[in-house]
Amino acid sequence: MAIEKMKLVRVDGLLQNLDSVITSCCLDGNFHPEPAIQHMSGSLGYITLSEDNPYTAHVQKMEELYQLVGESAPEVSGEPARDIVEGDRDTIQQVAQQLSDLQEQKAALEKEKQELEEKKAQFSHFTGLDMPFDEIIKGEYIKVRFGFLPKASYARMMVAYAENPHVLFVTCSEDKGGYWGLYFTPRQNADEIDGIFATLFFERLHLPEATGTPESIVKQLAGEIEEKQKAIADTERQITQCWENSKATCCEIYQQLKWHEEAFDLRHYAAYRDNYFFLVGWVPAAKAAAFAEKVKAIRHMRVTVSDPEEVENATPPTKLKNPWFVKPFEFFVDMYGLPSYGEMDITAFVALTFTVLFGIMFGDLGQGAVLAVGGFILWKWKKMALARLIVPCGISSMVFGFMFGSVFGFEEALNPVYQALGMSGKPISNWPGTPHSVLDTAAINPILICAIFIGVALVLAAMALHIIAAVRKRQWGEAIFSNNGLVGIVVYCGGVSFVSNFMSGPTFLPNTVAFALIGGGLVLLFFKEILIGLVDHHPNWKPESWADYCMQNIFELLEYVLSYFSNTVSFLRVGAFVFVHAAMMMAIFSLAGEPVNPVVVILGNALIIALEGLLSGIQGLRLEFYEMFSRCYEGGGHPFKGVSLSKKEG
Repeated sequence: MAIEKMKLVRVDGLLQNLDSVITSCCLDGNFHPEPAIQHMSGSLGYITLSEDNPYTAHVQKMEELYQLVGESAPEVSGEPARDIVEGDRDTIQQVAQQLSDLQEQKAALEKEKQELEEKKAQFSHFTGLDMPFDEIIKGEYIKVRFGFLPKASYARMMVAYAENPHVLFVTCSEDKGGYWGLYFTPRQNADEIDGIFATLFFERLHLPEATGTPESIVKQLAGEIEEKQKAIADTERQITQCWENSKATCCEIYQQLKWHEEAFDLRHYAAYRDNYFFLVGWVPAAKAAAFAEKVKAIRHMRVTVSDPEEVENATPPTKLKNPWFVKPFEFFVDMYGLPSYGEMDITAFVALTFTVLFGIMFGDLGQGAVLAVGGFILWKWKKMALARLIVPCGISSMVFGFMFGSVFGFEEALNPVYQALGMSGKPISNWPGTPHSVLDTAAINPILICAIFIGVALVLAAMALHIIAAVRKRQWGEAIFSNNGLVGIVVYCGGVSFVSNFMSGPTFLPNTVAFALIGGGLVLLFFKEILIGLVDHHPNWKPESWADYCMQNIFELLEYVLSYFSNTVSFLRVGAFVFVHAAMMMAIFSLAGEPVNPVVVILGNALIIALEGLLSGIQGLRLEFYEMFSRCYEGGGHPFKGVSLSKKEG
């Protein structure tokens, strides 16, 4: 449960050996490259090795090929068994051309089919017209207009133009909005009649040329559409067959090209001068010796391994090293910001505290089991990082659900289990002063007080982690005099004791002692910048203006006191969610009636698992970030990105 130590490696030698160094030493996931030019003096004459990647164009061509067939390009699974040859490029070109031609043929057929379908849809509106279409439109003295007339307009036409012999609309079909049909007009009256129908919102439809009645035209078009569909299906079969014949070869060639492309990109991190190169990167300390041996196995190569402290302005990447049961919670740490190199990794602290807080807020044996199983399935099936977190949270919910005696909201379901274990009832009801159920009025104070003391314990734990981190960095002044250091703990403990005495709670210290601790601690916090500066040898420890210093620190003292109070009170939400969960289940059972309606209970549990599970997770994360992280953690690191072309992580 720590940050893995790093070593900076510098490799230099003949430029012709750079590819050998990259392929032999830098592609196993243990080499984090850095721009070499940043670690060299400009007076040496080295420049960045900038060159076009010869594999990129071919990789793009292959990826276009995969897009053409609607598949995702395969991942690089390992070092290729052989190098790329000219015949491979010819194969790519041939397959791409063949597939491209077939796709163009398919696109042309689909376009023709679409045009036929549009034509069929147009004529289908007029199948009620039992006259040859070509004879209708070739009238010498009569013009014909096909289109759509709204129902309201049709009714208005029948009233307003009943006496006009030239206004004649023939309906062929009807839908919800109006009528499809045609009107006839003498050529000499065409402008007048067109104007009348324009005021009636007639939507003219320009039909393409065709022979026969509209019904026969529709049947003919349906046959042509069917033929086009068969041709499209035949082309798709040809595409599928072509791809099946070439897929294995294309996959092998693509992986070769992609491997060489990504390996070649590492050359851009190198600096060179004449025939010599210089390559720099970070390697885990445990792997540094093996890396150096691989480099030395190549002729005319030199390698230097240095600790970060020996390198000026070095910013090593962060690689967290946690056991499998803690590792999922790196997701939260990464969300807040990775620890910088040398800072404490608090992933284990997050794993413990978040899991416990979630379990308390969402304590139900049955619902917790659903979360755990569902999270496990999503993690294995979808490889979701967040789903992996749900598994321990669900298990924690099961544990606290057993303590609260709740299974899918049934408060008495576990009584036989408790009796078999020799217990008089729920574990929570055996605690001094705790009633039988969390919804009993007498349960409110004990649960809220318990939540407050959980908050006190976690705030103190966060401050203790801050002290440990400061000591590890040899920042003794920070560890002692900061508001999250030893003095801060003294002030906080004095405040907790005083408030507990005032609220008639447990007595930890006499009020006089508590006041002495608070007063003395606040005085030290008032001068903390000076004290920390003196102890840690800060160059600018002395204030430039004492008036400004006093004014600023008065407000800072107020902020410290308020933050101690607000951070602690914020943990009341842990107890509040215990009541919320129980109250929501009571509401579900009230809706389910008597006897219980199983459908209502199942749907209610599903709603609570989704809704309250999300809210408990959000509230737990808020407590982590605002109440604990802010006291012991800074973040700001950048991740270790070892180059690996042998296996992609899921």
